[in-house]
Amino acid sequence: MSESLDRTEVPVLTAEEILSRVLHRDGLMLVIDKPAGLPVHRGPKGGPNLEASFDALRFGLPRPPVLAHRLDKDTSGCLVLGRHRKATASLGLLFKHGRISKTYWAVVEGGPPVEEGTIDMPLGRLNPERGWWQKVDPDGQPAITNWKVMGRGDGLTWLALEPVTGRTHQLRVHASAQGWPIVGDNIYGNGPRFGEPRLHLHSREIGIPISKNKEPVRAVAPAPEHMRERLRICGWKEE
Repeated sequence: MSESLDRTEVPVLTAEEILSRVLHRDGLMLVIDKPAGLPVHRGPKGGPNLEASFDALRFGLPRPPVLAHRLDKDTSGCLVLGRHRKATASLGLLFKHGRISKTYWAVVEGGPPVEEGTIDMPLGRLNPERGWWQKVDPDGQPAITNWKVMGRGDGLTWLALEPVTGRTHQLRVHASAQGWPIVGDNIYGNGPRFGEPRLHLHSREIGIPISKNKEPVRAVAPAPEHMRERLRICGWKEE
């Protein structure tokens, strides 16, 4: 799918649309449900991006919220925003030190022969020209992913993935390196072989211990429309 076609499918969100995607709100942060196919940042060539809609999320504060972390353009689901500078700094430290729990759903081609496990494969940059693209590299940064099978069907597997580390493209590279690439992964997988232009990777749930004396804030993002057909094949029941 071309960049231009992709942009026409995912336009800038209206105020009403982004407000409908708020999963959690308190005085410190927001968690929103990011749509697949929309970059979080404005790129060098411009174009639609999620940040362009953040002004609608001020909820009375003088400034719009800012990103506390990132999701890939093609990944959907839970995205955390800090509502003011101090909160954003605190959230950044929680992410940096691995204090935030993250569960992703993925639909992969094939799948593991067992029901759960851990992938421990260091990752490094593929080459200088490709910027963010990664590869398994014994001399790279440590990268660990826990995974569990949620269901199977028709040559596909529905996985819950929990990244222990937070490397760029970690889940996509790890799944591909195991021989079960994520459906719709045009970089590390078999691309649009299924005729599916969207990556089947979704940030399903996040746990944020933002307050010392309280339970972590938890947010859950509903399964995105583009993943539902293959999730059903693997045994997922409508929410």
